[in-house]
Amino acid sequence: MSTFEDAEYPAAPYPGARPSCSYVQLDGKGWQLMPSWQVTATGDDLDTWLAARDAPTLAERVPVLTYGSNANPSKITWLRENLGLEGPVVVLRAECTGLAAVWAAGLRVVDTQRPVTLTAMPGATETHAVWMADPAQVRVLDVCEGRGERYQLSRLRSGTVRLEDGTVWDELLSYTGKAEIRRPLLVSGEPVRCASLGQAEAQNLTGTPAPAMNLDVSAVDGEPIPEDYPARVFVYGTLRPGASAWELVEPWVDGEPYPASIHGEVFDTGFGYPGLLRGTNEVPGWVLPLRTPGAALATLDSYEGDEYRRIRAITADGTVCWAYLWKT
Repeated sequence: MSTFEDAEYPAAPYPGARPSCSYVQLDGKGWQLMPSWQVTATGDDLDTWLAARDAPTLAERVPVLTYGSNANPSKITWLRENLGLEGPVVVLRAECTGLAAVWAAGLRVVDTQRPVTLTAMPGATETHAVWMADPAQVRVLDVCEGRGERYQLSRLRSGTVRLEDGTVWDELLSYTGKAEIRRPLLVSGEPVRCASLGQAEAQNLTGTPAPAMNLDVSAVDGEPIPEDYPARVFVYGTLRPGASAWELVEPWVDGEPYPASIHGEVFDTGFGYPGLLRGTNEVPGWVLPLRTPGAALATLDSYEGDEYRRIRAITADGTVCWAYLWKT
């Protein structure tokens, strides 16, 4: 499978069927993504594919864990038709440990189906998805999820979320239950995993709402900023501690830099500084934790100039960092 139609993944019963791959969805059709974030059908790098459609690249999007119907392609088209969702939707398959999708305490008004909510669950491993959502898409999700009423948009610190390329997202976004009706339903004192019970049986469950969400989260105030995800940068050249441009970045560093490596190829640009290309070699450098990453990265963007573009890269242990890639 390299492409598919929405009809192959019906939305009913809630939460709907999901493709067993990462994909990008547009106009009722999905394109499978390789773990390297290339579009399987064309071989294009995903950023290239997005740019060809005048859509924000991955660096201009934020990671939103989705564990319910928003991973369903037909639901995404429903969002387009009913809530004005626009542009390609990037849905990346994710392995979640220590987290579980469970049935919520209240039923949905629109169809009396039981919705899903998220809870911490030590020992659980489930497959869900991460939307790489642009700001306009987040605003649509806010409406869909009833942000501030039914669910809140949160930074999630519970569990571990790992993408197919090895990226481990810490403190990514997720819509977590806020109203009592979106807390986990406790049956005999325990939440009921969606993986163990279908919608038809879930509608007939009886129990009590959990007293709390059992998640380590903090509510997001306002619109999330892509530069905040993550709040660190990988440097390999003049921005390294003690190197010629260290004084530029040092005021923005929050905590101790530490050595790390990413995959790539470093070459001599001939201008007195190196450039980074995609590749398979280990490139040594430093991870710099950042305070106020939006302001810090704006300074670094200006320093790096038009010769580089900022991307998210991963270190050998899966830590996601910003890095500057030489434009070819």
